[in-house]
This record gives sequence, structure tokens and C-alpha cells, in this order.
Amino acid sequence: MKKKSMALYPGTFDPVTFGHIDIMRRALKIFDQLIVAVALNPKKGPLFSLENRVEFIKDATKNLKNIEVVSFDNLLISLAHSQKATVVIKGLRAISDFEFELQMGLMNRTLDEKIETLFMIPSQEFSFLSSNLVKETARHGGDVSKLVPKNVFKELKKKFK
Repeated sequence: MKKKSMALYPGTFDPVTFGHIDIMRRALKIFDQLIVAVALNPKKGPLFSLENRVEFIKDATKNLKNIEVVSFDNLLISLAHSQKATVVIKGLRAISDFEFELQMGLMNRTLDEKIETLFMIPSQEFSFLSSNLVKETARHGGDVSKLVPKNVFKELKKKFK
């Protein structure tokens, strides 16, 4: 019997965007199971609570099979071990993403060389998209309805009234 392939897609997801969901959908074409791991990461000063971010993703992915959404506040490698994931997926939009993610991937490999990091580029229509750009645009009254799920759009409008 073939072992199920399990991947972990970590991030702050503050908030989740259609770019993130694009990576999730495409990762599910490669792996049998995907765990979306929402990081606490208080250093980033998230706009939304950890619970909100988890719920946003659960709602946005409810029609996707073989996806689980969890939160974490420990080492990513520890989470990978507890979830039996062998691959960490990271999205890359630009060179600036690559530099940071390469360092993180190498640190994770130092902690456990059996866990691989897979870099995925976004689909072209999402190549510019970031959570920070969405928040900044929404903060100034811009329409981000085509960039985020409906539940996220609704909550952004409330936050920036």
C-alpha cells in the first residue's frame, strides 16, 4: 500500500487571499493531503486574530477535499513531525520572498534533513498579491473584493470603516 503524501503550507495568512488559495488548490494536485498551518506570529502585528484567520481559511476551503487547517506557535519542524508531513510548501512571488524563504528552508533542513521545502510560484493573476497589499488597499478604501474570499472582504470593510 502506497504511503499518503502529506504537505504542510505554513503562513500568517493575515488575511488569506486568492493567491494563497491558488497555492492550496495546486498543492492538492501534487499531494494527497494538505495541512494549512496558520502561525501565531505576534511579531508581525496581525490585523486579525489567530482564530479569525483559521476560520477564514476553513470557510474559503470548505469545498476542497483533503485539506486541514491548524494553528501553531512552535517550530515549523515540530509541527511537521506531529502532522507527519514530509514537505513544506512556500509560495514565492519575487526575489525578496526567495531570500527570506531560502534562509527558512535551509534552517528547517538543518533541523531535519528529511523534510523538504517546495517553492511554488503563484498563478500569473496572483503574482502581485500579498496580504499586506490587500490590507493597505482596504485601509484606504480600495475595493479588494476580487482579491480575497467574501468573508474576508466583509471583515476588512468592518475593520476599516
